Amino acid sequence: MTDALLPAAAQPLEKESDGYFRKGCNPLAQTGRSKLQNQRAALNQQILKAVRMRTGAENLLKVATNHKVREQVRLELSFVNSDLQMLKEELEGLNISVGVYQSTEEAFTVPLIPLGLKETKDVDFSVVLKDFILEHYSEDSYLYEDEIADLMDLRQACRTPSRDEAGVELLMSYFIQLGFVESRFFPPTRQMGILFTWYDSLTGVPVSQQNLLLEKASILFNIGALYTQIGTRCNRRTQAGLDGAVDAFQRAAGVLHHLKETFTHTPSYDMSPAMLSVLVKMMLAQAQENVFEKICLPGIRNEFFVLVKVAQEAAKVGEVYRQLHMAMSQAPVKENIPYSWASLVCVKAHHYAALAHYFAATLLIDHQLKPGADEDHQEKCLSQLYDHMPEGLTPLATLKSGHQRRQLGKSHLRRAVAHHEESVREASLCKKLRNIEVLQDVLSVAHERSRLKYAQHQDDDDLLNLIDAPDIISKTEQEVEIILPQFSKVTATDFFQKLGPLSVFSANKRWTPPRSVHFTAEEGDLGFTLRGNSPVQVHFLDPHCSAALAGAKEGDYIVSIQDVDCKWLTVSEVMKLLKACGRDGVEMKVVSLLDFTSSMHNKCATYSVGMQKTYSMICLAIDDDDKTDKTKKISKKLSFLSWGTDKNRVKSASTLCLPSVGVARPQVKKKLPSPFSLLNSDSSLY
Repeated sequence: MTDALLPAAAQPLEKESDGYFRKGCNPLAQTGRSKLQNQRAALNQQILKAVRMRTGAENLLKVATNHKVREQVRLELSFVNSDLQMLKEELEGLNISVGVYQSTEEAFTVPLIPLGLKETKDVDFSVVLKDFILEHYSEDSYLYEDEIADLMDLRQACRTPSRDEAGVELLMSYFIQLGFVESRFFPPTRQMGILFTWYDSLTGVPVSQQNLLLEKASILFNIGALYTQIGTRCNRRTQAGLDGAVDAFQRAAGVLHHLKETFTHTPSYDMSPAMLSVLVKMMLAQAQENVFEKICLPGIRNEFFVLVKVAQEAAKVGEVYRQLHMAMSQAPVKENIPYSWASLVCVKAHHYAALAHYFAATLLIDHQLKPGADEDHQEKCLSQLYDHMPEGLTPLATLKSGHQRRQLGKSHLRRAVAHHEESVREASLCKKLRNIEVLQDVLSVAHERSRLKYAQHQDDDDLLNLIDAPDIISKTEQEVEIILPQFSKVTATDFFQKLGPLSVFSANKRWTPPRSVHFTAEEGDLGFTLRGNSPVQVHFLDPHCSAALAGAKEGDYIVSIQDVDCKWLTVSEVMKLLKACGRDGVEMKVVSLLDFTSSMHNKCATYSVGMQKTYSMICLAIDDDDKTDKTKKISKKLSFLSWGTDKNRVKSASTLCLPSVGVARPQVKKKLPSPFSLLNSDSSLY
């Protein structure tokens, strides 16, 4: 089975430049997985229809007063509930169709449980985003049609990701893009009117909200689900395949854990904190199972110390599955967990517990302590195999006594057979598990092996003389852990970066419409300084200069000069544009934040005669009794932006002046108030 059946073409179809679909997306795939996903989508629609009918019947039952009408509604409601239950059972059958997701290589292994992807409806961003661009950013929304189309294409591609790392990267890039979109177009104070609908992966029930958080949470869930499908697809007959499976399930657990910790109020059952906790446990349990398979892959040598290690590894897998089954059996999770999942988890808990007792029995029955053997090491290993030895037995005495070893070994075999019988019984009770042939084969072979070994050493008086085998301490050489998603490793470019730097041009900041400021430089002096980078701000504006009279204000952001977009330019680049204007008029567009106090940058760059001087902010504490300095007037005219050749003007523009000190200036024809006089004398910037 291939991951995709591609049409005949000269170039690989998955390249975005070919015009078919994005890398990591394959909507033309005709694999069993895609067919299964299509069946899930069709079932979701039927479940939605049944839920609406049930809601209507329940509402009618509440308001109806006629007895005959109420009886008829109750009858209809019973039919609808029955139909809905059948649809949910059919969806559950798809959820347990693990064979579709397993490796294409023939392997005699217990199947793993993958998660199905959440389905969604189409979303049209174009109208809402265009209106917001025009209203909030005061820009021509038709200039962003390509960006909006790219966003919608990316979302559509995420509905059919390929089952590989490229598919994961595709989903992650959309998740990062949603962060940009949220900052650009979704103010925290109001809804945008875009309805997102996602179907529950386990129940098929739809959830619709105008909140972008539902979209982000659902994409995160699908990233985790895709990792589970990658894990089940790995070839578990090879070391590399098992390593890949362990890594995939650990990453799936990390994504689902991140979802649980980050999005705490998701309305969908499959993304509730309780359900996500269970799913994280399930992914880690399957990763631990793959660790055990890695140890067994080269073959299990019939040696004392090897069997001790394998027995404890099997006990570890059995323990994590037993704990998982207990978590699945708790309310409210047990109402939505597929019965076949819970049954398979119970089967695995008994199966691996049986293997642990089988290996313990083998090391006791087949390995007698011989002269010259490392008694201390074997004694230590046997003592660490149990919490406590059975009453009347000690590790060293048991190793030396053939009778005690056989008796303890046979008690382990009896417990192994009991666990095997329970696993076979649990599998037979679930219709879905009965249809998984490889599972039935693995369980029957393991059961028969333990039964035959017990029959070889069984005595007539075993029922009376056998002691109770103690529990085996679970231990592993590789404790699996969650691997949190690493979004920083995925490169994603903001589709709407033309709007400007996100730190300034975002949805949570209110703007004035762009204003055109046409002014001329008087003898090379523009009358203001520049500060900040990307975008650049007007600072220290002379209120009597040409720019101020034309409408510029201190704190304005420069968005264009001579129709050249300046939102992403640095101070030096803006300076070059202003300098290029020469003595001609400057056509500059500026915007202002309505909350001016939060718009000022914390660094200032003053330009004079083409030379940059950057000064840090310095606060001067003035004594309270020094009130005379506050009333002193400073008569000066600073050259804020000058390219003139007059040395006196250059010296004046480059001189720092403290606001509390009077400085004599050459007389000028027109006295201008200093911009420093506008500052609070208690805390001055210079």
